[in-house]
Amino acid sequence: MPRTILHLDLDAFYCSVEEIQNPQLRGKPFAVGGKPDERGVVASCSYAARALGIRSAMPMSRAVRLCRDLIIVPGRHRLYGEYSEKVMEKLHNLTPLVEQISIDEAFLDISDIQADKPRLALDLQRVIRTELNLPSSIGIASNKLVAKIATEVGKKSSKKKNEPPFGFTVVPAGEEAKFLDPLPADMLWGVGPKTNARLAELGIHTIGDIARWPERELVSLFGENGRDLWQHAHGIDNRPVSTESETKSVSQETTFNVDVRDEKTLLKTLREQSHDVARQLRKNDLAGKTVKIKIRWPDFTTLTRQLTLPTSTDSEEEIYHAAVKLMNAVRKPNQAVRLLGVGVSGIGAPVRQLSLWDMGSEKSRKLQEVVDELQEKYGKSVIRKG
Repeated sequence: MPRTILHLDLDAFYCSVEEIQNPQLRGKPFAVGGKPDERGVVASCSYAARALGIRSAMPMSRAVRLCRDLIIVPGRHRLYGEYSEKVMEKLHNLTPLVEQISIDEAFLDISDIQADKPRLALDLQRVIRTELNLPSSIGIASNKLVAKIATEVGKKSSKKKNEPPFGFTVVPAGEEAKFLDPLPADMLWGVGPKTNARLAELGIHTIGDIARWPERELVSLFGENGRDLWQHAHGIDNRPVSTESETKSVSQETTFNVDVRDEKTLLKTLREQSHDVARQLRKNDLAGKTVKIKIRWPDFTTLTRQLTLPTSTDSEEEIYHAAVKLMNAVRKPNQAVRLLGVGVSGIGAPVRQLSLWDMGSEKSRKLQEVVDELQEKYGKSVIRKG
């Protein structure tokens, strides 16, 4: 029995939520993101803005040049998270086999549901629209790869202007390769700009072109990625819907409004980031062994450095001191910084082996737990270290 995988993507999610909060935004060109004079970027934009050439990840300064009347709305990520949870609850009411891959996107394995699958999916799309006032697009296929591409095809083929597409595409089992054949090569997973340029040099422009090349030649040209390209071009993807997501890293980064040279400002930033990372680790009962920093100079040169600790940690102090050591190793005195970030990887359950000599650290941990609870309830500023 073939699998049936449903892929759901919320259309212009951030903007859709903002339109719920402020209906006067509907039909107008607006973007969620940072200010154009503070190196802000477009996190999401309305369909009216997209019609003018504005896209996600575009510098807001460029977006404003494309549309002088562009309305800029600051992001409200906590609010978006609340709406995302409501959508995911609808999905889990349908099946426990849900794999959330981002705040606005998920796969569902609906193979075992005894119902007409397209009708079930249309009902889900309607419920999300009527009960949550959120538009979505859906793709259905026998695997995750084709279902996701089906969603994208549905969005692109929509005739609606200045409105969400409400895409809906079903690829029958056995017709995966036929469906993929005419699509541009860069719609396939694993085909980024460099790979796409190389394929074009070889006269390969569509997914069907990839499928018609001998697998061994693709492997000789692209290594193991060539084997994946061949399989994906034939619509082959055996990955299951994974209901568990493993945290691999926790990080925070800051892009400064203006380049920063001041040592105290940089140290304060590292301190705040270390605090947030450590708090997130403790909240999820995790610890990490490798501390990383990311630093970007004004010319956009970006460095990453890491330091592996003797044991895993969820301590703000340990993360902070490691981050400072890493920054000092690469930054020259008075050197300007455009972006600074701290992260922890090598994530796992915290190891706590308490001995007679560890009572002090255990008291510190208990104190930190109380501080975390207070800050969670009343905000970060309610209590600080002296």
